[in-house]
Amino acid sequence: MIEELAYKGIKFASVTLHVGLDTFAPVNENDPREHKIHTEWCKISQESVENINEVKAKGGRVIAVGTTSVRTVEQAANAGSLKAIEGPADLYILPGYKFQIIDAMITNFHLPRSTLIMMVSAFAGREQILRAYEVAKRENYRFYSFGDAMLIL
Repeated sequence: MIEELAYKGIKFASVTLHVGLDTFAPVNENDPREHKIHTEWCKISQESVENINEVKAKGGRVIAVGTTSVRTVEQAANAGSLKAIEGPADLYILPGYKFQIIDAMITNFHLPRSTLIMMVSAFAGREQILRAYEVAKRENYRFYSFGDAMLIL
């Protein structure tokens, strides 16, 4: 599929984020802002930054595949621009966050009270995500890391 998309002119950029076990730890605080976000190592190369910045400059969309990609790219963003980074990522994306680079994402269906469902809710809106999850449950979609996926525009 990647080869076919590349043939059609779609560009790809790779990023790395080493996911820790805390990614899957539930948020148990009543106020999610009190949750201590984990730190994970990430890297985005200068080549990937240039590819992403070129797409943005031409009015294209940056579509992240996976919440780890979202977190890495947004961690590396600074006032709407992107810079190469290598090191700790501790960005905690909650509703109210203003996405700087990511225009769409492909991700699976995450567990309730996870930092990941909060991230997708920040992106698409809590009510929209809850409606999508109701459809997923009704249609017997698979949840968690190896389940079904959705495209959020």
